[in-house]
Amino acid sequence: MREFALKFLDIISNFFLIYLLVYSSYLLFSVISGAWNLYNKDQMRQIKNEIKHPYYFPVSVLVPAYNEEITVVDSIKSLLNLDYRLYEIIVIDDGSKDNTSKNLIEAFNMQKVDRPIRKIVPCKEHISIYEALNTKIPLTLIIKQNGGKGDALNMGINASQYPYFLCIDADSMLQKDTLERIVQPAMEDDKVIAVGGLISVSQCVTIENGEVTDYQIPWNFIVSMQVVEYDRTFLASRIFMDQFRGNLIISGALGLFKKDVVVSVGGYTLDTLGEDMDLVLKLHSYCLSSKIPYEIRYVPNAICWSQVPDTIRDFRKQRRRWHLGLFQCLSKYKYMFLNRHYGVIGSLSYLYFMLYELFSPFIQVFGWISLIMATYLGVLNIPFTISFYFLYSIYGSVLTTTAFYQRIYTQNLRIKKSDFLKVCFVCTMENVFFRLVVDFIRCTAFFGYNKHKLKWGDIQRRKNKTKN
Repeated sequence: MREFALKFLDIISNFFLIYLLVYSSYLLFSVISGAWNLYNKDQMRQIKNEIKHPYYFPVSVLVPAYNEEITVVDSIKSLLNLDYRLYEIIVIDDGSKDNTSKNLIEAFNMQKVDRPIRKIVPCKEHISIYEALNTKIPLTLIIKQNGGKGDALNMGINASQYPYFLCIDADSMLQKDTLERIVQPAMEDDKVIAVGGLISVSQCVTIENGEVTDYQIPWNFIVSMQVVEYDRTFLASRIFMDQFRGNLIISGALGLFKKDVVVSVGGYTLDTLGEDMDLVLKLHSYCLSSKIPYEIRYVPNAICWSQVPDTIRDFRKQRRRWHLGLFQCLSKYKYMFLNRHYGVIGSLSYLYFMLYELFSPFIQVFGWISLIMATYLGVLNIPFTISFYFLYSIYGSVLTTTAFYQRIYTQNLRIKKSDFLKVCFVCTMENVFFRLVVDFIRCTAFFGYNKHKLKWGDIQRRKNKTKN
């Protein structure tokens, strides 16, 4: 029995060595790729070599809202200040139980109108429609029956009049050049059917007329750890995967889509918690199986400032939903895995999300169990194990810190001197401690799955720091 256990532990140790080596290499290459990509874009910006067009194609900005009375007015004000000539804003109140619609109607002097909406993708019925009278950009509010975020976005697609639509969360704010930047890939290449942007944490900034006027790392460590986590994800992983067109997700907080292609696949579906990832996978599947030339791109300098949970309770709700959404989407599109018809999407991208996102927390837990077993059998080299874990954590911390500062540099943000040490501490704690918390939440996400598999859970919002 002991001999079998020793052989088993030997196999497990080799597996973890390869697993961590691959992930560490991926992190290194993604951070280097992200840094190089952002450096080139910054150089182009400085010499003003970006593509500029005398024309703009029209975009419908869709803002699904459910119980967003605290943030929705500021979000819409930021959208009205975009440096873009031709767009409309459609807010879809998905059956809110608070004053979301009332606040919008009062803030923008909106009047009830009688306007037909033709259903080109399925959604629940609307209750009433309001339009603003005095805004320079057309602003519409649609109040509808509750059906979830995907259903609300389908309503927005049905009500929109333009060939491209941009999705943004009602707790988020855009910089004034965000829309202009995110449409550039579609202007350059008509095969582009979707574009994602960079999501940053809004609790860090004060935004005045669409520009960041102040930036600082919050003292709330749940928020600050998400700051560096977001930077590593959006400025490393997403940029790296974009190099081979392998992104499987465009964040629901900021995404541009070609409407006729989205309508062709039936719009958003309501059978997953990850409606954003579901749509992107569906677009990949549709275009690849139909042999339609297409591109799904990512633009790191199109920036959306979005609120993140600031309590462990709300953080758990969000990450539970994200992990269940990931599981539901990968399960739904499992036919793509290692299917030669889906190329890099069905191989590298799917494999990464399966091994290093979906199964990662369970692999980590299994690793801790193996360590306990090895200690019990007396075959664990404790000093070596501690040293290895320490070095691995430092390695991850350095890469996370690099991703953070490359964003600070390329966005021309000024960080206070007092924040330098805070950033180093937060990056270390995020790798050593915070990831364990995230892994625990993701491991327990499936408890009560059948009862809550499509339940979002409400998250407390705070008022953004804005000056309009």
